[in-house]
Amino acid sequence: MRRCSSNLAKSHTTKNKTGVWAVIVAGGSSRRMGFNKLTADLEGRPVLAWSIGAFNECSDIDAIVLVCAASARGELEKIARTAAPEKLRAVVEGGTHRHLSVSEGLHCVPADASMIAVHDAARPLVTNEAIERCLDTARNTGAAACARPVTDTLKRINDEGFVIESVDRSELWAVETPQIFRADLLRHAYEETLSAGGNVTDETSAVQAAGAPVALVETSGWNGKITFPGDLDLARLILRGRSKT
Repeated sequence: MRRCSSNLAKSHTTKNKTGVWAVIVAGGSSRRMGFNKLTADLEGRPVLAWSIGAFNECSDIDAIVLVCAASARGELEKIARTAAPEKLRAVVEGGTHRHLSVSEGLHCVPADASMIAVHDAARPLVTNEAIERCLDTARNTGAAACARPVTDTLKRINDEGFVIESVDRSELWAVETPQIFRADLLRHAYEETLSAGGNVTDETSAVQAAGAPVALVETSGWNGKITFPGDLDLARLILRGRSKT
């Protein structure tokens, strides 16, 4: 059920309506963490505050939509409104899968928005530079995503857990967020995905399935997703390092 609470309308400028909107996806269950990772303390701020705050501080982002789980809506909305008091335009409850959550977020973006960025709320170390570089590429190509080359040795295994063969990693990249698209292209891709009953794990997959190419933008530094408790420790160390530079 779509229930979009918003501070749209009166605070909406023409720039907001036709500019770049960010959809922050915070609808996960945090099952592997054992607690809500988005409210976990990260150097004095909740994880979500870092993620949404990065887009709030980026001058190229005009407005923000938060998509969250119904069970955590009150707490996450409070964090979001504190971290992005001027740019947060709407909060909406997500679906049972990520692509359904993103779809709900897209319904809160005005029809005349020019570009839409989608970002995982569990990636709190995204930088202003990464957002701007991805957006610049998306403006030139129509679709772009932050990513990094795979550096680990990769193996394919059988059902018993034994190695079958090595996998050539020379052309493999791990895709991250933000992923930024021309608004009409992303909407069309999601319409195609939903009408076909598909289940995609990211926006790049939906856009590719709709027949459009997606450019990858290499991220510098760690832009990983908080999945396990140890990831919070790593994120703390990185933020402390950034504060010293």
